[in-house]
Amino acid sequence: MMSKWNLVCRDYWKIPLQHICFMTGWIVGYVLLGTLCDWLGRRQGFLLSVSLSGLLGVAVCLSNSSVVFLLLRLSQGAMLAGVFLSSYLARLELCDPPHRLMVAMVSGFFAVAAELLLPGLAVLCRDWPVLQAVATLPLLTLLSYWCCVSVFPESPRWLLATGQIHQAKRCLQSFSIRNGVCLSEDIYPAENLLSEIDMAYPDDTQPHYHSVLELRSTRVIWRNCLILSFTLFIGTGIQYCFTRNLHRYSRNFYFSYFLRVLTGALACIFICLSVNRFGRRGILLLSAIITGLSSLLLLALTQYLHGGLVLVLSVLGLLFSQALAMLTVFFSSEVMPTVVRGGCLGLVLAAGCVGMAASSLMELQNNGGYFLHHVVFASFAVLSVLSIMLLPESKRKPLPDSLKDGENQRRPPLFLSRGDDLPLLCTRHRASDYDPENYSRLASATRKMLSKDSSPYKVAVPAHLPLLPSDGSALSILKEEALDGDLS
Repeated sequence: MMSKWNLVCRDYWKIPLQHICFMTGWIVGYVLLGTLCDWLGRRQGFLLSVSLSGLLGVAVCLSNSSVVFLLLRLSQGAMLAGVFLSSYLARLELCDPPHRLMVAMVSGFFAVAAELLLPGLAVLCRDWPVLQAVATLPLLTLLSYWCCVSVFPESPRWLLATGQIHQAKRCLQSFSIRNGVCLSEDIYPAENLLSEIDMAYPDDTQPHYHSVLELRSTRVIWRNCLILSFTLFIGTGIQYCFTRNLHRYSRNFYFSYFLRVLTGALACIFICLSVNRFGRRGILLLSAIITGLSSLLLLALTQYLHGGLVLVLSVLGLLFSQALAMLTVFFSSEVMPTVVRGGCLGLVLAAGCVGMAASSLMELQNNGGYFLHHVVFASFAVLSVLSIMLLPESKRKPLPDSLKDGENQRRPPLFLSRGDDLPLLCTRHRASDYDPENYSRLASATRKMLSKDSSPYKVAVPAHLPLLPSDGSALSILKEEALDGDLS
């Protein structure tokens, strides 16, 4: 491609311009196709994105004009964003809480593997259009999902959240058939899943769809979306500050490339080992703190530190900035409600692409203004540490489905103190056995039983014993009967 369009020397600026156009396409795709996934569903959004991205990939291979090439790359980036977003949502919504993290991290490990294989494919292909064709071929094979519904099913959680009850029941029945689980209503009709759905949703339930524009009427969801977007923007944008320091040790492209990929693999392993144990918010806060400290130390002390220490700080900051970005994406998908999860996650990922495009803007200006870029992102990293404390915790909790569920999420205390268990600080009331509802039922049943004439425990009054009058002569009558008994 360089020999075809002469992208060296004075025309080198076309390379970062191509990357900026590609990232712009991802930004547009995340916003638009994320909302489309909330309207049409995860499966329909995935199939549409895969089809168009495959066709655009073939068109990119055949493009001869640089302007057409940039426009096609922008469009292909938008469709690839839809492929990633829809598959991420479907994978997350099909998992139970204990396995959500590991299943979500599968995409991270596959991305690392793809980046490790990419230089080898580039060496084998030698020509850029051939490499583009090889990268597009897997997308064309995914078109077979049109016919295989069982391979990429629709999310039952999204169907239930939007009120599509009949489609959700069919989807769950297909899951039960493939898993060998009986959901027939003839067996335990009060306990099976389909009966619970019938009791929870009336027959006249109409589908109701939402969009990200409804976030204007929310407070907690909008705040969480804004904080996570800002955090991902920092996590992706600050990576350029660390990778640029690696060029001081080697001008070889593959040195910084493979080091960045290896730190990404270590970040995935770190997240898998720590997040389920210490929580999403705690590890996200730790990653933001280490990223900010590494950036501040490199900003202030680079010229005074030993070269090896600068390398260690750069690798450490690159490691935790990638962990910060990955965990932010996963955290965003957990705290956003199902009805707007596609649009909200699309906004968060779009902010991350803006941070990635910032590195290409620096290269487009020949690294002019790099110091200001480093200062801004280091300062933002400190602000992200403060804002992360306002986020809720989602570890081992069910995903919120409605906007009301998303608004009910509350921020837990960051540190739990043993002093909270002291009697003077927290009085623990003994659980009472009194249940007002059960007591009222017992009283009502007792009242009915006593009011019946056929009660077996009804006390019979002897016929010879007169009824006691209501006035004060009752005592005299009892005394007379007692005297008569003594005389006899």
